[in-house]
Amino acid sequence: MQLRQLDAYTIEKAPISSIDLMENASREFCLAFMSKWNSDTPVLVFAGYGNNGGDALAVSRLLAERNYQVETYLFNTGTKGLSNDCEMNRQRLVEQGKVKLIEVTAQFVPPKISMNTVVIDGLFGTGLSRPLAGGFAAVVKYLNAASKCIVSIDVPSGLMTEDNAENNKDCIIHASYTFTFQFQKLAFLYPENQQYVGQVEVLDIGIIDPQQPFSDTPYMILEKGDVVSLLKTRPRFAHKGTCGHALLVSGKKDMAGCAVLSAKACMRTGVGKLTVHTQEANRSILQVALPEAILDVEVESRDKWSGVITKNLMNVNFYSAVGMGPGVGTDENAFSILSYLLTNSEVPLVLDADALNIIAAHPGLMEQVPPGSILTPHKGELSRLLGPTENSYEQMQMALQVAQQRGIYIIAKDAYTEIITPDGSVFFNTTGNAGMATAGSGDVLTGIILSLLAQGYSSADASLLGVYLHGLAGDFAAKKLCEESIIASDIIEALPEAFKFLRK
Repeated sequence: MQLRQLDAYTIEKAPISSIDLMENASREFCLAFMSKWNSDTPVLVFAGYGNNGGDALAVSRLLAERNYQVETYLFNTGTKGLSNDCEMNRQRLVEQGKVKLIEVTAQFVPPKISMNTVVIDGLFGTGLSRPLAGGFAAVVKYLNAASKCIVSIDVPSGLMTEDNAENNKDCIIHASYTFTFQFQKLAFLYPENQQYVGQVEVLDIGIIDPQQPFSDTPYMILEKGDVVSLLKTRPRFAHKGTCGHALLVSGKKDMAGCAVLSAKACMRTGVGKLTVHTQEANRSILQVALPEAILDVEVESRDKWSGVITKNLMNVNFYSAVGMGPGVGTDENAFSILSYLLTNSEVPLVLDADALNIIAAHPGLMEQVPPGSILTPHKGELSRLLGPTENSYEQMQMALQVAQQRGIYIIAKDAYTEIITPDGSVFFNTTGNAGMATAGSGDVLTGIILSLLAQGYSSADASLLGVYLHGLAGDFAAKKLCEESIIASDIIEALPEAFKFLRK
């Protein structure tokens, strides 16, 4: 609905006619197409009877003008005939006379598709609200089976733009590329839909984005402009006492690396002081790896949590912010520490990894999580917290409900990490890359967010800025190295470059 309203708003305010807006979209699509395939490539276009079909007919004409050999199938099977703009583009295509146009009004005879033919899918767009069935379902299945390369216009036909839980997965185009107009669609941001959308390119077609939305949507894309204004300037007379003191509970025996990564990321993000509560077995490792940190070591037991609430833990509200989770394990004493922090902390909390697994194993603890806390689960941890769901959209809706009920922030880590807020908003992060799918990457994010909280950032700002910074540092690491070679410590080392980039 928002996409249709944006189209209408642009047509009214630009001003521009709907057919000219369609021409803009088709022209941008063709430019993207021609950047990948030259005019020797045979092109087979499939157009529906709505406006997505109108786009496809315009694309056929524009490619033919550039000497591409184009054959087009127009499915004129709607009960109301073609949409107005689709009919106008049909007439333009016929008048041009360069494209072989096959208009299907009843039975469809499938063409043979050669290995080097690129199929352009323009059957259905964003207006689809139910699964494909009948003849169109058969066409989609045929194209998926017969085509080596399919390029979808705006949306792969058959894919609904939000929830696809009730969709027929066998009747959705499997695109190699999707050239989408103006904005990512919500369904594109979920991993289970990668098989349908392929590589996505967003094309600017001149849609006007109004200052105030005329239809409420909780879903937003997080971009550089959104986070630059969140960055604080460090005062000239700042000192370590004014830049926050964080407490990190991390690292059981043989998991010292988790504590090192979180602690290093925390300090590299600008916290004034950091105390790490860890086990005796990790003392030497942490002292060598991060001499800048203060250690609060459990001396009662070398190999496991003692269950003793140390003086530092007891004085939890002395700190500016507290983080717990990476590598702490899920034993009874780790449970006792978490329970104490949840019950007694009046400062912001960031909870990750094993802290979340402990909560999942003891659901009553969720009721004790203080408002304003930040939870940073990956998809598996989120599933354990919330229970099984049909797909990512349903999981996000459940997380949104919990965030609103508990007044907490949930950061669901993924390719497009979701920052889910207590006010009902969901931000999808745009930084980061597949190279960050490496052990310890989440521990780094915990340290970054903990540092921002300790420095006085609100839970909302720490969540948004922390996630964006984490992904941006990962992008700089990938640029310097390559995605396959990134390890978590590379993300930490790239944090200074990320900060510099945001401050430009």
